[in-house]
Amino acid sequence: MRNDGILPKKLTFPSAYTVLFCVAALVALLTWVVDAGVYNKLSYQDNSFIISYADGTTKTMPATQATLDAVGVRADLDKFINGDIYKPVGIPNSFTAVTQNPQGILDFFKAPIKGMYDSIGVVLFVLIIGGFIGIVNHSGAFAAGINRLSHVMSGREQWLIVIVTALIALGGTSFGMAEETIAFYPILIPVFIAAGYDAIVGLAAIYLGSSIGTMCSTVNPFSTIIASNAAGINWTLGLESRLVLLVVGTLVCILYIMRYAKRVKNDPTTSLIYDQKKEIEARFLKNIDHSAPNKKLANKHVIVLALFSITFIVMVYGVSSLGWWFEEMTTLFLISSIVIGLVDRIPEKTFVAEFIQGANDLLGVALIIAIARGVTVLMDGGMISDSILHASASLVEGMDKGVFIIVMMFLFAGVSFFVPSSSGLAVLSMPIMAPLGDVIGIPRENIVNSYQFGMGLMAFITPTGLVLASLAMVNITFDKWIRFVMPLLAILTVLSGLSLLMTIYF
Repeated sequence: MRNDGILPKKLTFPSAYTVLFCVAALVALLTWVVDAGVYNKLSYQDNSFIISYADGTTKTMPATQATLDAVGVRADLDKFINGDIYKPVGIPNSFTAVTQNPQGILDFFKAPIKGMYDSIGVVLFVLIIGGFIGIVNHSGAFAAGINRLSHVMSGREQWLIVIVTALIALGGTSFGMAEETIAFYPILIPVFIAAGYDAIVGLAAIYLGSSIGTMCSTVNPFSTIIASNAAGINWTLGLESRLVLLVVGTLVCILYIMRYAKRVKNDPTTSLIYDQKKEIEARFLKNIDHSAPNKKLANKHVIVLALFSITFIVMVYGVSSLGWWFEEMTTLFLISSIVIGLVDRIPEKTFVAEFIQGANDLLGVALIIAIARGVTVLMDGGMISDSILHASASLVEGMDKGVFIIVMMFLFAGVSFFVPSSSGLAVLSMPIMAPLGDVIGIPRENIVNSYQFGMGLMAFITPTGLVLASLAMVNITFDKWIRFVMPLLAILTVLSGLSLLMTIYF
């Protein structure tokens, strides 16, 4: 049939922005059909407990263990005093229906703007990282380093997958490395492409490493410790099963990535993003000459790469040991950019231009983060987060132990779609869900593990998390990521379920 320009062109999968706006529209519609409700919240301020009620009133009570026992929050007082529990905690059996507050058209369009305000820390972090990468790229050190590395790793490229995935998984399990991984994509993706793989291999090594690490957190203060404290147990309970799943899950992820990488290296046409091969290589390898001889790096390049590496080492140490967060990390990358500019003797006007261009390259990622946060804004405005949690808690009452713990894992996965913050979900859900285990006869550490595994599994694919921002770093659409990751997700779901069942029956 002849096409006279009337027939539509072949449909393509929408961008990350459209996907997120569709999710936001769905959430806005839910605020019209899901009954609004809230749990009373308990927070610690100035040596006192403040209880916030559904009607907007508050009550101040003494910060004592007796107060916690009286309201049914089974957590040690010390956890509030020393800051381990720093967000308002839901009070069990206090759910109250409130007047519906459906989110309209104006609320829908205001949500990403509010999301930008709420997530300004991570947005600035991303933009400053972009400027930092722009300065390093301008120095030529990055291109020279990748060229040198591609020669050194020739024939041993698969070790890149093993090392990167394992190290980032270690960061995820120890201090919850998640948003920080945004800094690694512009750095490591060119390395994997130069090694003969496609961009999905580099993306997977970073994102899957972070996801499996946080899913099987061992000492992560933003999930394991907060959830355990909110559940009223020591965070070391259940550690063995999380550690076993971490090792097995990381190994499975590495083997899965290596299998795909080997296939792509042998036949590039089997890549899920083969149609983007030239575009992605032009973007990430534009300054790299593969035909250049394998020569030693210039002294200036060595110094710049050393400063570059030290920056990330300091970032990891600051977050894991000094309590740093986005303000400190962003400041670190800004200072490092200036130092590298001075070492490379970049003229002031050139420095500013390259820094701004680098930030501009990651502007799209920053916008995605803001829109994703806007989904949470709509949930909060419609007051349906607690309603979904309350319905989930009611669903599992009276179940068999084995069925209960598996359903609990899937419920946590579902709720984390709407509450993607690990710490936020922990303090909201643990005081409500953990007591259900007492009724069924399941230790509370199993509830904590079901929370971690369920939330972690959803993190592999949820648009409201970091996955769309990560995909935007490489310009890969969501549908291609889903095709890549779903078989792995099925394997990890089975492993997680078996781990939970074994801790109950054996």
